Amino acid sequence: MKIAMKHLESIAKALLVFGAVATADAAPTAYIPLGTANEVIAVDTASHRIIQHYTGVANPHGLVVTPDGEYLIAGSLTETPLAAGASADTPNSKLYVIHPVHGHVMSEIPVAGWTHHEAITPDGRYVISTHPTRGGVSVVDLDANRVIKTILTGATPNYTIVTRDGKRAYVSNTGDASLSEIDVASWTVSRRLDAGPTPEHLVFSPDEQSIYVSNDRKGTVSVISVASGKVEKTYTIGKRIHGLDLGDDGFTLFASDRAGDRLVAVDTRTGEQREITLSPAPYHLDRIAGTGTLYVSSSKAAKIWVIDQQQFKVTATIDLPGGAGHQAAVIE
Repeated sequence: MKIAMKHLESIAKALLVFGAVATADAAPTAYIPLGTANEVIAVDTASHRIIQHYTGVANPHGLVVTPDGEYLIAGSLTETPLAAGASADTPNSKLYVIHPVHGHVMSEIPVAGWTHHEAITPDGRYVISTHPTRGGVSVVDLDANRVIKTILTGATPNYTIVTRDGKRAYVSNTGDASLSEIDVASWTVSRRLDAGPTPEHLVFSPDEQSIYVSNDRKGTVSVISVASGKVEKTYTIGKRIHGLDLGDDGFTLFASDRAGDRLVAVDTRTGEQREITLSPAPYHLDRIAGTGTLYVSSSKAAKIWVIDQQQFKVTATIDLPGGAGHQAAVIE
């Protein structure tokens, strides 16, 4: 009887998780890596409650979800030191493939160097991971479950975004003030674009003709023309700009000022800025599409602020079990 009861409890738990994930059409599910807490969480964005914990991942920072919601792919800030004389392309870190319904890590993919951020192609097949200590990105083919290409992009690659048609990817190179344009068909760098000083997080304009770039130490956001590859406008925001995203309206740009304890909203049509205080150290931020909210984590406290985009105020707080919220992945 005890065995039967344990079996029933396992089934009930699986059904509960499946039900939470399956309701994503009503409200998106946000998956958030918690870094030093060594886990990824799932958050129901209707209630802003944590509904699942995924353990067995070492210091996850970058995270993407396949378009069908079947798999999460988490990078790791942990790597094993290379032996003396070992090649720089020797795998010494890993990506974790998590099945959110089953609730555990399905497989691990070896990569060379710890991973900062990740992007996924629209067809859900390829995951691009930035490896700052290796000067480039790796490309994982999820069908083959392995790295198929390593691309050198520049000094300290940080963040990647992919066009909606899946033909081009852009990587910020924090160490040399540039963006690398990658031709996805050939997996080669086709062009270098200016990016402003210390470029980090990236987001496209709605028409994908411009790229917004957070210039962390300069405290600015650069607007890059995709056509010319030049900086066409700069917004001065604060002291240390980190998180960056566009609101649901397509013209309000949100940026976190980590050192100034502020969240700033910029109207990209007029340049007008608004701000609210978030303390301590607002960090990563992500638009939760279709809900009118933003999630903003703190780099110094285990919490996430829920921001109403229109009212521009905190409406809820999510207490985390530990660590800090990093690159969130959302099933819309």
